[in-house]
Amino acid sequence: MIRKFLLLLIVIFCGSVCFCEEAEKVDLKTAIDLALQNNINQYKKDVEIAENNIKVANRLQNPTIKNFWNFGTACKGNPNQIGLAQTIELFKRIGRKNLAKVNYEIAVQEYENKKFQLEMNVAEAYVKLVVAKSLLKKCERQRAFHEKLLKMSNISQKEKSLDIIEAKIALNQIINEVNKAKANEKSAMLEFNKVINSLNHNYDSIDTEITKNNNIKGINIPSSAAKLPNFKDIEDTAIENRLDIKIAKSTIDAANKNLTVVIRQRIPDLEVTGGYGFQPGKTSDSGNFESGAYLEACIVNIPILYTYRPEIRNAKLEIEKANLNYLSVVNQAKKDIEIAYEKFITAQLNLESYNDNILKDSEELFTLFEKMYKEKPLDFASLAAVEESYQDLIVGYSEALSDYYLGWINFLRETNSKDFNFDNKNL
Repeated sequence: MIRKFLLLLIVIFCGSVCFCEEAEKVDLKTAIDLALQNNINQYKKDVEIAENNIKVANRLQNPTIKNFWNFGTACKGNPNQIGLAQTIELFKRIGRKNLAKVNYEIAVQEYENKKFQLEMNVAEAYVKLVVAKSLLKKCERQRAFHEKLLKMSNISQKEKSLDIIEAKIALNQIINEVNKAKANEKSAMLEFNKVINSLNHNYDSIDTEITKNNNIKGINIPSSAAKLPNFKDIEDTAIENRLDIKIAKSTIDAANKNLTVVIRQRIPDLEVTGGYGFQPGKTSDSGNFESGAYLEACIVNIPILYTYRPEIRNAKLEIEKANLNYLSVVNQAKKDIEIAYEKFITAQLNLESYNDNILKDSEELFTLFEKMYKEKPLDFASLAAVEESYQDLIVGYSEALSDYYLGWINFLRETNSKDFNFDNKNL
């Protein structure tokens, strides 16, 4: 039993080691390329199907082979016939083809939208992984400090026995925080690989820490002091460029063209029949073999018994539905853009509150207290309070950085822009 348990532990350990060894470090651009390779091909098929549907809509009706053969006394004076019948649609093919072209445009727009959303998802997962790594680093630095502090407390056990207990408690608490940070990092890495969706490989971010000065290659995040253009300018350009709005607008066009297709079902079709007719000598009046051609034309599918009114009514309802959906999409897009704008502005303000002087002064103050604790009989509680205050500041700064990066990615997502240009307001 013990042997099986040990083997299980070895398998689990080896598996975890393999996961770490197989995790290839990639930058954001490479991660996006990998995700596109692994996820986007299925949406390309929809574009190919829509393109083929244009040919389907432009199809011609297949001909019919007809044969008319006389038997018995009916043969006398009546020719036998063999020929073709062809139904010619009137004003229907062009309507179907135009509808298929609009559906093809919608398929292309949906493909581009899926592609853009996937890129934003990868960027978001990448940043979250880097953020998790950053927080883990800070927790590990904090643990190293508490380990050093415990050693310092052990120097004089009689005078500082209470300090030793407090230092041990503080160390155990930070060890729990380190374990949580490790779990969060592993979860973020799994989410990152989930977005990439590779079957055979695991990937890790090449970046390990985010800073105020944009150290993640592939994310052109502005300075926290940069001022965004007027919201109205951003909103107008974003509404013009957002792919979901373009899709909703194209859906209205498709609904109108579908109404044209349905209405034209009322137009009768023309059926033309032609072929070869002949009479053997024994059935012809002249007693000779007689032959010739025949031609027949008739109007078919005359809308008398059924006038396509339900289909026309449904097509009109689809137009109304598409218009309502367009208004809804535009309204929701405006709200989403405004929310993303305000969140990013707030993230800017929060990050600016952590200016370099505050961080520098806090670090110097903490270093000074640490030195005093080592040299003088300083109260451990005072040092712990200063350390806690300093660490709260560092964690708050890290969270502000995280909100700033993620807020920027969300802003790009809602403005439908991969690289927002502050000068030209090009989304």
